[in-house]
Amino acid sequence: MIIPEFWAEARIEHGRRSRHRAFTVRRFGWSDESQEAAQAHADARVREAHARIVAGEPLLKREPKVPYNGAEGMPIREEIVQRQGDTIISRNSYGALCLNTPDVLFADIDFPKGVPTRLWGSVLALWVIGAIAFGNAMDSAGKGVALVIAGLFLSWPLASGVHRAWQALRGGPERMALRRVQAFVAKHPGWRLRLYRTPAGLRLLALHRRFSPGDPEVQTLFEAIGTDRLYARMCQRQQCFRARVSAKPWRIGIRRHLRPRTGVWPLTDEQRPLREAWVREYEARAQDFAACRYLETRGDGQVDAEADAVRVLHDALAGADSGRPIA
Repeated sequence: MIIPEFWAEARIEHGRRSRHRAFTVRRFGWSDESQEAAQAHADARVREAHARIVAGEPLLKREPKVPYNGAEGMPIREEIVQRQGDTIISRNSYGALCLNTPDVLFADIDFPKGVPTRLWGSVLALWVIGAIAFGNAMDSAGKGVALVIAGLFLSWPLASGVHRAWQALRGGPERMALRRVQAFVAKHPGWRLRLYRTPAGLRLLALHRRFSPGDPEVQTLFEAIGTDRLYARMCQRQQCFRARVSAKPWRIGIRRHLRPRTGVWPLTDEQRPLREAWVREYEARAQDFAACRYLETRGDGQVDAEADAVRVLHDALAGADSGRPIA
């Protein structure tokens, strides 16, 4: 896991300033030591990239300036708010605080918000087949086409009703998710999973030992409980686990985006007052909310001391035992 404190950018302008031959190569550099070390790293990276591009490799001439999602091969580009050992608290692209850890396993389960694509497709396909069969039986292609068009408008509410009824029969999204967790624990004795309720689902924290994000057991857990695929992919890319520990701004009445704009770090001296004013407003409101609420612990594994230290930090920052509304 790399979340550098210092960032720099370097560029090399190649060739004469003609429309066909001139181009500029830009690369970022980073360091936890100093701004000078970050600049030296950027200079070395841009020289290497320039040489490879001139040699014919199809590399990007400019790296995208993104904080976390999509930042493949790059460190997490976010403001560091707090450090505790290997654990880093950063402010993400929309202003919430996130706990980042290289080896303490967190996994979120988001409850489905709508109808799974496969179910909607199945209902629509059955409707189309029925409409065509009806049209042929009535010897009227027009009737079949009309029914297909009607099906496009009616299949979604039909699929939604089927999906809601199916979830209700199984006890609802939360019970379904808890059963998946329990099934995993039953098959993996020695695990100990601490469960939290989030606004959108559940959060799991493994306490029995620490994991590398590339550990096959991590992927097994993710698949068994239905962890978000993007989160699973980013754990691999960034080599860390991550958990949001403060409220999402729009859930606590803050509609304006993090200023000056999301995804940009570090800031210039001119940009800092705007950001600091936004953060003050956000933190004043966020203190009345929690990011998650502790539910229960599943599994009888022993508690790893270092994992439990991260748990203590997480619970305090997220307000897991505070009784405040989650947001």
